Order: sequence, then structure tokens, then C-alpha cells
Amino acid sequence: MQKTDIKNRDDVYSLVSSFYKKVRKDKTLGPFFNDVIKDWDEHLENLTTFWESSLFLKTRYYGNPLEAHVKVDKDNNHSITEMHFGIWLNLWLQTIDELFAGDYAENAKRRARKMGTFLYMEIFKARQFQ
Repeated sequence: MQKTDIKNRDDVYSLVSSFYKKVRKDKTLGPFFNDVIKDWDEHLENLTTFWESSLFLKTRYYGNPLEAHVKVDKDNNHSITEMHFGIWLNLWLQTIDELFAGDYAENAKRRARKMGTFLYMEIFKARQFQ
């Protein structure tokens, strides 16, 4: 079967929901997410909006991912490491490669790499002020 590129919100939702199925089952990442997120349907919709906004620049995302990640790190005794972001990124790339191919798919990979680096650096910086 030939893979197509990410084209619309439905594709983004498919990517996000498939990815988070893996995250929730992952023995390292799962506890962080499963302990914090109480309404997965709402979370998946929010993340779909985030990625749709990031990829297509036509929707608006109003959340604050940095604030949320700093709080999760603090609530977990500052135990988030680069390893967690590496696992997260590998699962994201794997999910994209399983489902899609094309320019938007590649852009989703690049944006995830940049975002993971940014979030990790900002989490580390926030630890100095807590």
C-alpha cells in the first residue's frame, strides 16, 4: 500500500492518536502521561489542534506546552531526562513512517526534533528557579 502525505486534520488526528497509543503502553513514558492525563479524548483533540496548527498554519493553538511539561517534570521530582525525549521522538518518527510519506510528514519530524530539544532545554532551565 502506498503511503500518502499528511493532508488534513483527520490525518493529523490519526497520527496523534496512533502515536499516543504507543506512548501510553511504553514502560518508560506511559507513567508520566497516564498519571497526568485524565481525559484522553480531550487531550488528543488538543494535540491534534497543536499539530494541525504547527503543520498547516491555519488553526490556532492556545495551550502552553512548556508550562505543562515543566509542571510534569516538577511533579515527578525533576526526573525527566533526555532519554525520555529520545524515546518520545523515536516513537513519533516511527509512527509517521508507518502511516505517512511526503513533505508534511518530513516537516512533522523536523518540528518534533526542534520542539523536543526546546522543551528539554527549557525544563532544565526552569529547574534552576524551583
